[in-house]
Amino acid sequence: MLTEQHPPSVPTWLAIARLLRWDKPAGRLILMVPALWAVFLAAQGTPPIPLVGVIILGTLATSAAGCVINDLWDRDIDPQVERTKERPLASRALSVQVGVVVVLVAMSCAGILALYLNPFTFWLCVAAVPVIVFYPSAKRVFPIPQLVLSIAWGFAVLISWSAVTENLQPATWFLWAATVTWTLGFDTVYAMSDREDDQKLGVNSSALFFGDYAPEAVGLFFAATVGFLARLGFVMQLHWGFWIALGVATIGWIWHYTRLRQPDISKPVYGEIFRQNVWIGFVLLAGMIGGLLF
Repeated sequence: MLTEQHPPSVPTWLAIARLLRWDKPAGRLILMVPALWAVFLAAQGTPPIPLVGVIILGTLATSAAGCVINDLWDRDIDPQVERTKERPLASRALSVQVGVVVVLVAMSCAGILALYLNPFTFWLCVAAVPVIVFYPSAKRVFPIPQLVLSIAWGFAVLISWSAVTENLQPATWFLWAATVTWTLGFDTVYAMSDREDDQKLGVNSSALFFGDYAPEAVGLFFAATVGFLARLGFVMQLHWGFWIALGVATIGWIWHYTRLRQPDISKPVYGEIFRQNVWIGFVLLAGMIGGLLF
């Protein structure tokens, strides 16, 4: 157990910004993407601007809380992992007490924003909280913890869709399923860079679970995402803009699968593929809006 406190080498405000991952926006945006998919699809391309603002701020607050909860759970594991050893709680640049305060502030902000939503959606927000809190510990007890994260990501779809319609529709579940499989894909890629450290520490990940077949698993997850999104397009009768965007996304995912199957792949490639999925998500968002309006 690492308990020794070291004086921070950076200003506290900057350490808190790093704790919230504001220096790495890809992880924040990749949660925002399915929430925006849902709110625009549910509203047939023209959601109320205030609601879009609430959704954006809500995803930022929720992802911030999730990051800090994760780092609190892993504050004694992260120092032993190359990618995470400089995180503020791992390096003791911030104390556990500061981390807890930041979580409470972030969750309070998310809770205040949830009050803007209808009662059904508000209770969906409440139902998402245990999943967000449990996910960081899932790697200790569950063989595929990325599935727990994927379910948490799926709540972004359910919350945002029902915020418009006050209910869940058949199309909602196709988008939810696409979000779950997409998240399983890109987060398995993310986990592949930590396989050696995770194995040494005895924690689980989908990358370890699938082993040498991890690239094939990622390929299947992305293929399932294409299938669910295509079904969504037919159910909602989306126009050509959506199908062009889905074609671009499919090409991107095939390219990612091809890269993952290369021998001796370098660790930075995993991060590149993860970040590129953010752009794929926004391409799909543009296609969804275009498929509804044109």
